[in-house]
Amino acid sequence: MGGSAAVITIAHRPGCAPVTSRPPGQVPRALRYWARRGICQAGEMNPSTALPHVVIVGGGIAGLAAAFFLRDEPVRVTVLEGSPRLGGKLSVSEVAGVPVDEGAEALLVTRPEGTGLIAEVGLASDRMAPGTTSSAIWTLGALRPLPRRQFMGVPSDLAELARSGVVSGAGAARASQDLDLPPTTRDGDVPVAAFVGARFGAEVVDRLVDPLLGGVYAGRSSDLSFDATMPALAAASRRYQSLAEAAGSLLPPPSPVAVPVTAGEQDRAPAGTRSGGSVFTSLSGGLGQLPAVLAKASGAEVRTAAMTRALSPMPGAAGAPATGPRWRLTVGSAAVEEVIDADAVILAVPARPAARLLVGVPGASAAITAFGEISYASMAIVTLAYPRSAFPGAFPGSGLAALGWSGYLVPAVDGRAVKAVTFSSVKWPHLAEATAPGAEPLEIVRCSVGRIGEEALLQRADEELAALAAAELAAATGVNGAPVAHRVTRWGGALPQYTVGHLDRVARIRAAVATLPGLAVCGAAYEGVGIPACVATARAAANQVTEFLRGGRQ
Repeated sequence: MGGSAAVITIAHRPGCAPVTSRPPGQVPRALRYWARRGICQAGEMNPSTALPHVVIVGGGIAGLAAAFFLRDEPVRVTVLEGSPRLGGKLSVSEVAGVPVDEGAEALLVTRPEGTGLIAEVGLASDRMAPGTTSSAIWTLGALRPLPRRQFMGVPSDLAELARSGVVSGAGAARASQDLDLPPTTRDGDVPVAAFVGARFGAEVVDRLVDPLLGGVYAGRSSDLSFDATMPALAAASRRYQSLAEAAGSLLPPPSPVAVPVTAGEQDRAPAGTRSGGSVFTSLSGGLGQLPAVLAKASGAEVRTAAMTRALSPMPGAAGAPATGPRWRLTVGSAAVEEVIDADAVILAVPARPAARLLVGVPGASAAITAFGEISYASMAIVTLAYPRSAFPGAFPGSGLAALGWSGYLVPAVDGRAVKAVTFSSVKWPHLAEATAPGAEPLEIVRCSVGRIGEEALLQRADEELAALAAAELAAATGVNGAPVAHRVTRWGGALPQYTVGHLDRVARIRAAVATLPGLAVCGAAYEGVGIPACVATARAAANQVTEFLRGGRQ
């Protein structure tokens, strides 16, 4: 941006000068914010009348939701986002002229936090339900139906598992032993693969559980925590001898088939449907439109390209008067930096940047250590657009819908680069209708690439990744020809890994943060990687700082 000035956000909050009549485009000085070399500066304000200042570091869905939840409180809110745009892993852009999400494309309706937030910001009428909730597993040389009666890949109907063909005959026979095996004891947290494998054998883990967990976390069941990724099943497993029976106790009555999940779509609940409809929803313009709407509705001062480099308690903050700020943030480069004082701070950033910011904070060492134990997986979403006629079907022009699925998952043991595929124009009917008038209908396909430890794969060029995804899609579906358009979106360090001991790490972080008055944390590193879970942590963080400020900041 050089030395030019650009308005970032105009926000009117209590304690600031009211907007008065002015020529179009002119902003009153008390509300004018502009960027200089990425650092946003505020105009004149009267500190004697200023309200308590809450600074939120991070402009992803959690940070923006926290700002929104503070909108009616007597505080001034500033959101500092280090990148040039808002939204974190929520973004939408066009592929072949069709708006398609680049990151998370759906959220759970079985948790109220996500749908509630959508309603609060006025987007309830834009919600869309999936057109189909069936899915497949591409394994053992064919697309095979994902068993209906399963909880995150853990089967409850072993006869159905055998019929599905997802596991071999020997694998199905081994799985059936779960019904007769004595209870499997565990002392503390264990890897998902260890416990589920002890009950059902390796094939169920490799061809069912691992693909579902890989779609959510881009992780591996041999590393992921049973207690953290499947808390309901972990609890139920202590009440039942059979893990199949434990899984069945968590499922609704038989209903339509489960849909595949990709990063950010799952909050540790069974994929699929529920009584009365699908467990997933999205927005007609894409979930990527939510951040901008949320930022505007929050009334906060929202600043992009404003990297927070340091956080420290104010000198003497422990014994500071109730009216004094407790935190100081350093924003921007060393050459052009800004110092911001705050009464409360919410860290809505991933574990590693949160740890870096806490380095200079006395009493934060336990949180820093725990943050350092949380690793992250990178991934990419390759979006492909094809003419509908490119897909063979039982009827001319039937396209992907003829397969009867909304996508498929791919087990890591099969050695493929793509771990999950969503037939977006089948799953979301509004995308099938978005083709330009007079043009041949398009099929939009999203391919999820990359698991933990596959960084070398993700270092390939965009064109190479797109070609690889297209080739694997052709092998699975028989699509003819090249896509007419493609888009590669890379999400570096996107997904926290809930490895064994994760719940203990989170407890240590929260215990340490609780000793630091006026500080709170939120985001995907804590109780779930999906949107509803992130929103829940945002509300908790907003409540925490509100209670602190209402209590006289003691």
